[in-house]
Amino acid sequence: MKIIVSIAMIAVALAAPDLRAASPSHCGAVAGRDYTSSENRAYLGIVEHHHFTPNVEALRSGNSGTIGGDLSYTLMMFPNHPRALAAFANLSLRDKRLKPDGSRFSVECFFDRAIRFKPTDGMVRMVYGNYLMKAGQSDKATEQLQMAADLQPENPTINYNLGLLYVQRKDYERARIYAKKAYELDFPLLGLKNQLIKAGKWEE
Repeated sequence: MKIIVSIAMIAVALAAPDLRAASPSHCGAVAGRDYTSSENRAYLGIVEHHHFTPNVEALRSGNSGTIGGDLSYTLMMFPNHPRALAAFANLSLRDKRLKPDGSRFSVECFFDRAIRFKPTDGMVRMVYGNYLMKAGQSDKATEQLQMAADLQPENPTINYNLGLLYVQRKDYERARIYAKKAYELDFPLLGLKNQLIKAGKWEE
């Protein structure tokens, strides 16, 4: 199952919270259902209908309470839900709070829980890497995105996001490698290619 997550790898104007001072010592025992399993589609639909609505994902308003509460509930039920993780990360950055209102855990805890729940899920690593990049931790972001690519080398979204990260780091050789891979796998967005063209680093 291919999943394209719309996550812009762009500089965030908001001041990011200091994550290094908030590394969780305990994020609770993790349980739940696997987002990637087709067996969980029906239950996923119920959870998303009540807690992960379009308004919640866009951070406009909560559905059953606060935005943080609805995202928290979604991630308690589906720890490796990539879009919910991305939305929670964006909420934390927007509100400049590691633990947004209504949330049971901090943003770092939810990523910790997702990784412990399914260590082989490359999409979780990708979303985490994007968040770390926005938070100004490019070395840690590179580590997570590289892990994502190692776990799922044929995932076009992961290759695309890793290419974007290397463009930001001005490592155009690596950026081009992952861009070529993403487009060979039919990734539809041309932003990465256009950035490489603008930098004079694209070769057909």
